[in-house]
Amino acid sequence: MPKDVSMVQLLATPEKFDGKLVRVFGFLRLEFEGDALYLHREDDTQGLTRNALWVDRTDAMEREQEKLNAHYVLIEATFDAEDTGHMGLFGGALKKVTRIIPWPPAAPK
Repeated sequence: MPKDVSMVQLLATPEKFDGKLVRVFGFLRLEFEGDALYLHREDDTQGLTRNALWVDRTDAMEREQEKLNAHYVLIEATFDAEDTGHMGLFGGALKKVTRIIPWPPAAPK
């Protein structure tokens, strides 16, 4: 069962969550050498990578890229405090993604 945490908790106290399955919300950017979950949309716009976590992209994320990229999402993944992503720019990494959905979720039809 994933632990509900905030981006702030993961960025401020990464050692508490290292190796744990977490559920977190953030702004997702999928781009070459820059797949990341940001605290806020503005952090992505301003290139504030220390306010972001590296994300290991999955095949499912690739297929759903149009729905996920540049949107807020809920993501469940294993947190790795030591992996700081491309060029060490990020505050940790989300690996082995088990669930990712746009947030808020689409209303049922």
